[in-house]
Amino acid sequence: MITANQLRAARALLGIEQKQLAELADLSVPTIQRMEASDGVIRGNVDSLMKLMAALDGAGVELIVDGASSGAGGRGVRLKAVPGDSAAPNGGDGGHNASGGTI
Repeated sequence: MITANQLRAARALLGIEQKQLAELADLSVPTIQRMEASDGVIRGNVDSLMKLMAALDGAGVELIVDGASSGAGGRGVRLKAVPGDSAAPNGGDGGHNASGGTI
C-alpha cells in the first residue's frame, strides 16, 4: 500500500517530475496525477499500482509502512507519530511538514 503523500515524497526525493515517473512506470501522466491527488491510500487498477511500485523500487525508493524499520538502513524521511493520534490524517502518514503546513 502506498499513500498519495508517500508517492509525492518519493518523487520529490528522486527529483523527478510526474512525466518522468509516468515514463519509468509505463503509465500516463493523468494516471500519476490521479494517484497523487488521492486522499490517503491510493486505490486503482492493480496493474497500474504494480507498475508504479516496481518503478519506484527500481529507482531506489523503499516504502516504509507505519511502525516498520528500514531493512536496508539507508537514508530516509518519515513523519513522527503524533501522541494520542491513533489514525494520522491522510492515510497514516501525517500529512504535515516540519513547519506545520500540509504537504
